[in-house]
Amino acid sequence: MNNNILIIGASGQIGTELALYLRKRYPEAQIVASDIKEGIPELVENTTFELLDATDTDQVLNILKKYNINTVYIMAAMLSAVAEKVPMKAWDLNMTILLNILNIAKTHSDLKLFWPSSIAVFGKTTPKNAKQYTITEPNTVYGISKLSGERWCEYFKNNYNVDIRTIRYPGIISWKVAAGGGTTDYAVDIFYKALEQNNYECFLRKDSKLPMMYMDDALKATTDIMAHKEFKNYIPYNVAAMSFTPEDLAHAIRKERPDFSISYAPDSRQQIADTWPASFDDDYARQDWNWNHQFDIDSMTKEMLFHLNKKMTI
Repeated sequence: MNNNILIIGASGQIGTELALYLRKRYPEAQIVASDIKEGIPELVENTTFELLDATDTDQVLNILKKYNINTVYIMAAMLSAVAEKVPMKAWDLNMTILLNILNIAKTHSDLKLFWPSSIAVFGKTTPKNAKQYTITEPNTVYGISKLSGERWCEYFKNNYNVDIRTIRYPGIISWKVAAGGGTTDYAVDIFYKALEQNNYECFLRKDSKLPMMYMDDALKATTDIMAHKEFKNYIPYNVAAMSFTPEDLAHAIRKERPDFSISYAPDSRQQIADTWPASFDDDYARQDWNWNHQFDIDSMTKEMLFHLNKKMTI
């Protein structure tokens, strides 16, 4: 069987690194990166790149046919903090892209899909350690769109046998591509400020504990679930690696940079963070497809500082 892969939203934080990761994991595969805007030079140079408006069904169908695609990663979305500023635009974008691909897959049985969900599906009523099956009552546009998306994915799996897999991302931390407007973005920006200024003003409280994951683990989870045989039932799997507060992260940075300082000025993103759990229970993912993370807060911090220091001194 051919292994022709399309990434929709490949110019975003996760999409960019996913495309490059897939290029290494499957060197013989045809990797097609696409987005409504052009990606970074490394992405364009190392993959086939197509400008694509994924809200346009005909454009998507043309790309699928042109490259004989059999696997699609649907990574395009407007993230939490940005979505709250333009709620209707965010809803339309996030849901239209997903439903377009689901409806295409309904009549193209050879398509295998990945669609990411998020910590944002949880809400104030969710227990602070979120089990796989627990209360999901989000009150942000991003969270509502992700919860609705989970239900649509399950519907298309149950009624049309669409092969779609989902994981719920925690906050993702990466050095390669700038974050895209999420509430957990402080955990990326703090490293830049640590190297540039040796201090950071955080937009969350120091005790705001949230689930986090280093990008390498996120990419591993994303591709591991897709490499597994087809699942009988649709489950939007929790995946966990570490949970920490801004103060915990500052402490980890001080192990490498003892003079680093942090201050706090919580803004509107604090209200979003307050609705999310402090940790994930991901037993289902570990049992069903052998998920296992590799990075904790200390190893992640060393990696971030090392790579960003090299990047910023080039």
